[in-house]
Amino acid sequence: CQKVLEITMDCVTARNVHSVVTTLKRELQKALAEDSEKSVAVRHMLVEAIQECAKKFPQVAESVVGLLMELLTTSDRTSLQVAMFVRAIVQEHPSLRATLVPKLLDSLCDIISPPVMCVALWILGEYTTPEDSADTFDEIVKEVGSTPFVVAEDTKKSESTEGETPKIVTKNVVLADGTYATQSSYSSAKPVAATDKTPKLRKMIVHQGDIFVAETLASSLTKLLLLTPTPDKKRVAKTVLILCAITKLAESGSTPSVAQRSSLSDCQERCSMCCRILLDPKTRELLQPILLTDGKKQLSAYLKKLAESQPKKKKAEDNVPTTQADDMIHFRQLKSMTVSAGDVVDLDDGADLARATGYNNSNSLWDQESSHCYPLSGFADPVYAEALVTVHDYDIVLEILVINRTPNTLADLSVELSTMGDMKIVERPQAHTIGPLDQTTIRASIKVSSTETGHIFGTIVYTDMSTQEQKLIHLNDIHMDIMDYIRPASCSDELFRGMWAEFEWENKVAIATSITSLNEFLEHIVTSTKMKCLTDKPIKGDASTFLAANLYARSVFGEDALVNVSVEKKDDNDGKLAGYIRIRSKTQGIALSLGDRITSVQRGLPEKQ
Repeated sequence: CQKVLEITMDCVTARNVHSVVTTLKRELQKALAEDSEKSVAVRHMLVEAIQECAKKFPQVAESVVGLLMELLTTSDRTSLQVAMFVRAIVQEHPSLRATLVPKLLDSLCDIISPPVMCVALWILGEYTTPEDSADTFDEIVKEVGSTPFVVAEDTKKSESTEGETPKIVTKNVVLADGTYATQSSYSSAKPVAATDKTPKLRKMIVHQGDIFVAETLASSLTKLLLLTPTPDKKRVAKTVLILCAITKLAESGSTPSVAQRSSLSDCQERCSMCCRILLDPKTRELLQPILLTDGKKQLSAYLKKLAESQPKKKKAEDNVPTTQADDMIHFRQLKSMTVSAGDVVDLDDGADLARATGYNNSNSLWDQESSHCYPLSGFADPVYAEALVTVHDYDIVLEILVINRTPNTLADLSVELSTMGDMKIVERPQAHTIGPLDQTTIRASIKVSSTETGHIFGTIVYTDMSTQEQKLIHLNDIHMDIMDYIRPASCSDELFRGMWAEFEWENKVAIATSITSLNEFLEHIVTSTKMKCLTDKPIKGDASTFLAANLYARSVFGEDALVNVSVEKKDDNDGKLAGYIRIRSKTQGIALSLGDRITSVQRGLPEKQ
């Protein structure tokens, strides 16, 4: 699906964009009807494709935003992706604000994701017109509910839950062999339909204690009141009560998130500033232009920087071909033995191959192949074996060279292989008979199904024809590196944070290295793990003593690998680097294997070429 969308996006023009968008919308509606992990991934790719069409061709933006806004009410990471897209469309296309802002206000009561709620409240506070500010204010306050924010203890509900404890039911059953047995099971009451009518916004603030949503709410209500030429005392009083309730909620420290607990003082400062703006005319006059204009300016600068940072796709026409399609290739084996006059015999077959494939750096190719050549037995063993490992995304091909170092004939020689990890032997090696001092090549194929460090081990079993004895040689292990399956990839900051909160497997690696430069250490980690750095790298000559960066990669099996590097240069530690590297993924294997890789490579300095 991803390959098809990439090809389609390269072929979209102004003439066919409407047909492409119609097809994408139809496929998106099909994906919305399904509820599976695969459908969520397909939904995410379709939304990305629709967004790319809307950015390239603004004339279709209005037709796609309406459908995308239906995804704001979902709980997966696609909702935040759509919210960011709506924010960008509203900023870059002022003509669509009159239709998008009311739609966003209508869907506010159905949003269940706190980050999406923050984005929606910010948009309503920034882009609501002065004529609609009063109605927007009343709708948001209606979702907030009454103050103060206190969770009432419903004793009746607790009593009813105690009375609905499961009961043990015992009955006699007949087993498959005809005998009787006693089976015990728990029976619970039928689930009662949810009757909680508490608005979603109030649930996030009061029940979940989300300080970030409360801060955004305080700022948005203050901006809506600043849009009116004369302050409405009734609405100002209502806003001040909400600000006091938010401050009281922050002081209670009931929020479960550790990150939000550290921002409690910031929440109190924000609420006190909003109160001063609403109650003090001088402060209102001073800060009103900043609150109403600076937000749009900062968003415009951010979108511009984001567009510049995205890698531009190179067109195929820009790539100069190494070999033209009609160039002649000479095959020496097909030439006649008699050379006619004027013909030059080309004895350099390697040059022919280089011209045909466009590859001229044969030394690097030999180095790459020799790095995957593993000796399986010693030179003192009667049978010497070495394996050339070739990794093709989903399978591994072993070419095992077996040399008979004895003057005797070895019959029924077979290489018995076993694997450790998520690998399976598809094609087992066949038995061979090798003459004295002879050699042969044995092939084996292994299927790989996930990104995980694996081991291949085995033995060589043969029969010596001179003594009729069956002998066995244990082979060295072949360690499969996880780096063979890792590919650098890129994603947005919102998607990275969403996956970071979603993935459950985490591996924390302490930094212990002899490298003293922050930039050099980051470059070493990026190069050694084949990952892409999503964070802007520090400028040369930067004297900062702390560095935090996000790295991202994707395996050939579609598995995401997230890495966060937090490193600090401490003066009290003789200038050595300290900190942690945290790895998160959906599966345990890639988190542990990538952690082992980082642990093994972080100590040494990168080789300078």
